[in-house]
Amino acid sequence: MPSIPQIQIRQQYGQIGIETINASQEMVQPNATYEVNTTPPQVDIHSPRGELIIDQSKAWDALGSGGILEAMTRIYTQSSQVALQGIGKKVEEGNRLAAIHLGGNPIADIGQEEAYAFHEFDYYGEASSLNVKIDYIPHKVEINVTDGHVNINTHPNKPEVTYHPGKVNISMLQWPKVEIIPPQIDMKV
Repeated sequence: MPSIPQIQIRQQYGQIGIETINASQEMVQPNATYEVNTTPPQVDIHSPRGELIIDQSKAWDALGSGGILEAMTRIYTQSSQVALQGIGKKVEEGNRLAAIHLGGNPIADIGQEEAYAFHEFDYYGEASSLNVKIDYIPHKVEINVTDGHVNINTHPNKPEVTYHPGKVNISMLQWPKVEIIPPQIDMKV
């Protein structure tokens, strides 16, 4: 059987090359500039001195260095009691002398006691930790405050934007083609 000639077709597809460069953007935001002016507050303080009052008259009186009027008043109030004690002592001495017959030497004993005896009046006051009175009178502190203030002036700065546009490069990497190859025909027949 005779063979049928065949036509060969070869096809080459086209190829497109696409190169893209992305767009870029740079953004810089400068800080805001500002001016600050301050007025400090003023504080005026006036503090008068307080008064310290110390009354130590009772302490001096307890030491026996008080006023003469108080000492004489004490001696006067004690004098009747001292007189009664003196009378009692003289009665006791009389009784001792009356009992001379019992022995001993009452005259010499009484003389020796009297030589060293000292009749003392309590002319000083009572000693106490409360004898010194301290009073303090504080005075009010005057405080005047003048307010300060702050002035702030702000100037915003615009952002700095730089834009680089992107691009697309299109090229033909391979052209399309079709190749047709006819069959070889044998002409001898």
